[in-house]
Amino acid sequence: MIPYGKQHITDEDILAVVETLKSDYLTQGPKIKEFEEAFAKYIGVKYAVAVANGTAALHLNCLALGVQPGTKVITTPITFAASANCIRYCGGEVVFADIEPDTYLLDINAVRNLLESAPKGTFSGIIPVDFAGRAVNLEQFRILADEFDLWIIEDSCHSPGGHFVDSKGHRQNCGNGNFADLAIFSFHPVKHIASGEGGMITTNDEDLYKKLLMLRTHGIVKSDELYTNPIELAGGKDFYPLWYMEMQELGFNYRLTDFQAALGLSQLNRAEKGLERRREIAEFYAQSFKDDTFLSGSSGVIQGHAYHLYVLEVEDRLGLYNHLREKHVFAQIHYVPTHLMPYYQQLGWKLGDFPKAEAYYEKCISLPIYPTLTNEEQIYVIQIIKEFYA
Repeated sequence: MIPYGKQHITDEDILAVVETLKSDYLTQGPKIKEFEEAFAKYIGVKYAVAVANGTAALHLNCLALGVQPGTKVITTPITFAASANCIRYCGGEVVFADIEPDTYLLDINAVRNLLESAPKGTFSGIIPVDFAGRAVNLEQFRILADEFDLWIIEDSCHSPGGHFVDSKGHRQNCGNGNFADLAIFSFHPVKHIASGEGGMITTNDEDLYKKLLMLRTHGIVKSDELYTNPIELAGGKDFYPLWYMEMQELGFNYRLTDFQAALGLSQLNRAEKGLERRREIAEFYAQSFKDDTFLSGSSGVIQGHAYHLYVLEVEDRLGLYNHLREKHVFAQIHYVPTHLMPYYQQLGWKLGDFPKAEAYYEKCISLPIYPTLTNEEQIYVIQIIKEFYA
């Protein structure tokens, strides 16, 4: 069986988890901070906050940025539903914009058209997604966001290690906080770094960082300089007692465990090696399909692409999908456009709203790509596809 994505757990990973299980902390211990600091260094950002999963990361970001009923936020329909759902969790309104057919990313011109068609102040933020691992040019989105007083959350779940090159020729890592206010990552098993479940928020904003730490743990603070109640009310006399803590906002239990952090930290140590292998696989697919007329989307390895997914657009997608499954190759479809999910159709979205996203969905298929995919397995996948169309 060859899946579209697969975790790679080594003996070193297992040892790291076992050592943490034998330690004094299973949660809220030192491994969390160690993982956060190592991840921040890898991305090139000041602050990182480990959380329970990527969806929790998105939710906390929306809370930290003040999303509430009446807040309108723009995002793409070609993404996992959580990129939009986080807005709804806070009572905000999701506004979709179409994609660029060549990149599958949120179309900045479509976003500009939305912004210019409404009074300034109608929208509060943008959530672009580094879909499949391809980096959004956030420098351009930052210019647009500043023009309309918007914040940006970068959904980088597909792109740890990915980057784009800015107008000055500098490499800008996905999630580095130079253009987005906040960014998020996922450590689901099919992602580059696996911790079972888990996620990370990155930012260069110290105030947002501190707020996220509080919201991650029930809205509770445990620090003398942050307390607002008088010492006497806390049960102390000249100083706050050691047991004291304050719940200052309505937060959540979105913490990551120490043994998950240990696994994530171990996986992070070989993240670049895994990324290199993903790009090798992508290059081989591109070369193998470059002369075929039954598909598109195989233009070669794209600079800065992290290749969480390798997507083709094909004729007779359903036929190919079923044929691959018969041959024990479990390709996947990413994604059913979010605006066509029944929940969002109930909110007024409908077929025909975003022709480019819908045209992409009719043909897209994600082929197996993960670091332990062997050359022989990849050749087998390619042969099956070519035989089907022959």
